[in-house]
Amino acid sequence: MEELLDPGLGQVRVFLMHDDNKPRKLKYNLGHRRLLTFGGAYSNHIRAVAEAGARHGIETIGVIRGEERLPLNPSLAHAAACGMTITYLDRAAYRLKHTDESLAALRARWGDDVVILPEGGSNAAAVRGCAELPGEITEDYDVVCCPVGTGGTLAGISAGLPEGRRALGFAVLKGASFLEGEVARLQREAYGRTWANWSVNLDYHFGGYAKSTPVLDGFIAKYRVEGIYVAKMLYGILDLARQGAFAPGTRVVAIVTGQPSTFVAE
Repeated sequence: MEELLDPGLGQVRVFLMHDDNKPRKLKYNLGHRRLLTFGGAYSNHIRAVAEAGARHGIETIGVIRGEERLPLNPSLAHAAACGMTITYLDRAAYRLKHTDESLAALRARWGDDVVILPEGGSNAAAVRGCAELPGEITEDYDVVCCPVGTGGTLAGISAGLPEGRRALGFAVLKGASFLEGEVARLQREAYGRTWANWSVNLDYHFGGYAKSTPVLDGFIAKYRVEGIYVAKMLYGILDLARQGAFAPGTRVVAIVTGQPSTFVAE
């Protein structure tokens, strides 16, 4: 792991662990004949499911938010090249995608044996996959930080932490107070219990999902990090360190889930 060096950290040390959480989320969701999932037109999750389907011989269906636009953008073209069937729901129908009526309609169209993964891939199986991450950390540490979109990665990291460590998630969405309940729900579904070693910080969304400000843009340019998730987390860590939120000598591992060229995971 590389260390993030910045005078603002003071006596806090931050180590960057590059880790693609999408395969972790999918690891225990594979083994089915047919998978259906949801995402925006540039969704990293859609790409990851398509790639996993191609590798493992699984039929995949991607339900995309919005209207069809041709030619396909590079992200959807890649998914289609991997064998994924692309279909669409208008935005009003997409908001209702997880209702019983919508799920029944999808199963009627794609078959009763289709396994439906939620948008972003966060479910109990995904939590179990992400729980393996702390066991792969090679540095001594006190805190593990990660960006939070749907909560699955944070729920898993928390569940996999050794005693005495804690997890801190940085929400990339505006108005994401629901995430605390969502992370707890995911842990209960995966393990039948919750952990008290995690929290979600809601203060570094910079206006909301895929939104930015000149301050964040400057930070992204300085550190050459992915802007939708990773930059918001790293900015938050540095700002909290400057405020004294971490005790001197605290060792933080920051999970870097994307590269600067990563597609927007809508």
